[in-house]
Amino acid sequence: MKTIETRRTIRKYTSQDVDEQLLDKLLEQAARTQTMGNLQLYSVVVTRDRKMKEKLAPAHFNQPMVTQAPVVLTICADFRRTTKWCEQRKAHPGYDNFLSFVNAASDALLYTQTFSCLAEEAGLGICYLGTTVYMPQAIIDILQLPALVMPVATLTVGWPDENPPLTDRLPLRAFVHEEVYRDYSPAQINDYYGEKEELPENKEFVRINHKETLAQVFTDCRYTKKDNEAMSATLIQTLRKQGFPV
Repeated sequence: MKTIETRRTIRKYTSQDVDEQLLDKLLEQAARTQTMGNLQLYSVVVTRDRKMKEKLAPAHFNQPMVTQAPVVLTICADFRRTTKWCEQRKAHPGYDNFLSFVNAASDALLYTQTFSCLAEEAGLGICYLGTTVYMPQAIIDILQLPALVMPVATLTVGWPDENPPLTDRLPLRAFVHEEVYRDYSPAQINDYYGEKEELPENKEFVRINHKETLAQVFTDCRYTKKDNEAMSATLIQTLRKQGFPV
């Protein structure tokens, strides 16, 4: 059985399908995760059809695992179901606002993490796609998501066809604060990030990107200010269109 200490992101999968009963079991078990007010403010769209995966791929920058994985799960923040329930029970919902989106997104991400752990314990491999919030409107159009439903996470799911090395993590002292938050000194930053920066794979990452430091790779190449601002504007526009004004 896999444990969280040895978990790996899997981007390559065998041709073996994921049994529908197994998937349903995991999806149902994951629903025991924490949820605001016991409302379960999420929905999951299961994509198995190859043509549908091919439609979704451009929204995820055509990463190959989107079409190669047997199953793609799009997890959505969903206040539509709860709103409809309220309306049909003589209640007056007020969930078309940004706070409601945050609550639903939190529910959806908690569900996503719980499902991921369960799937990996069952021997499946998963890859979390952060690209879901980069071009959400494309996903909304393809999956026909109505108002008050917003995609927040995507998982590719299948049986692993690779065993990549474990990725590095910051030490516990880097992110745990006792009683109150204590800001980081230059010496602490050097301590916490030094080991990461000295890893051969990260040094190579710096070299091939023609940068001086690993931090520059992230700020200048991977997650640039220009891209972040453009995608932020798109995200805000899409949230408003889906009924969650910012």
